[in-house]
Formats: sequence, C-alpha cells, structure tokens
Amino acid sequence: MAIKLIIGLGNPEAGFQKTYHNAGHIFVDYVSQNEDLMNLIPKVRVLKTDVSMNISGKFVLSQLSKISVKPEELLIVHDESDVLLGKYKFSFNRGSAGQNGVRSIQKSLGTDAFWRLRIGIRPNEENKPRQKAGSFVLKKISATHMKVLGKVFSEAVMAIPTLQEKK
Repeated sequence: MAIKLIIGLGNPEAGFQKTYHNAGHIFVDYVSQNEDLMNLIPKVRVLKTDVSMNISGKFVLSQLSKISVKPEELLIVHDESDVLLGKYKFSFNRGSAGQNGVRSIQKSLGTDAFWRLRIGIRPNEENKPRQKAGSFVLKKISATHMKVLGKVFSEAVMAIPTLQEKK
C-alpha cells in the first residue's frame, strides 16, 4: 500500500515559525516548493496542520475522511527531540513516545498503524550534559541548521517510495 497523504505537524501561531518544534511544517514547505522532490512522490497530497500540534488528531482524521485515505496510507512528519539533528527515522505502528501531536492523532484515529517521519532536532551534545528538549525545541533554527534540515528532507523524500518494503 502506497503513501497517499503526508501531513506535517507544527503550530500555526507566528511565534512557532522557524522553530525546531515546527520541523513538520517546515518539511511540507520545503518539499512543496521543490518540484524535483514533488516528482519523487507523485499523486501524494502534502499538507500541514492548521491547528496547534497537541490537537492535531481531529485535523488528521478530517483529512483522511475528506480524501478517502486509510491510516496505513498516511505519513505524519514531526520533530523528534531524541534523534540528532541531521538524522531522521521512519516508523510504523509505534507508540507516541511522548509526542503530544502523535498521541492526539492515535487517539482520533483509534490506531497506531500509520507511518511517521521523525525529523531529528537534538543538537550534538558531545562532552556536554544532555539538554532537556524544552531548552531547544522552541528556539529559532539557524541558517546553518536549516541547510542541514534541507538535506534531511531531501533524503527522506527519496526514501518514501520504498517504505512499504520496510514494513
């Protein structure tokens, strides 16, 4: 079964724009503005939420209903504070690991059986104590880190067509 809908999680309020926590929204903007990337995922709708991340479930459910997509044809893109910046992970049918947007989606859909693209946002902390996520998720993304994320987004999009082989 192919991915038919990609939804990037984030917060629509101005104060969250270009923060690490909005990696899902930034992913959607980046991919939507890059014709070469969009050509890699033809016939896939790419959207971003228009509600606060913690209440994303109803938005996602309404979009699935609107365009007749099954949960297993859905890819949710969000920030992941446990993955280093410059890395990403796909997962399917997994718990929320404390990500409130994902928890809301799982509750609304009544299932964990959907794809997730977890965009790493944790700074490299070699030789330093591990920072709590709250100390960096709402910081503005630097130009250097935005380039890193752009590379991650491109690599992740290239991997989307092969997701079903990994399931």
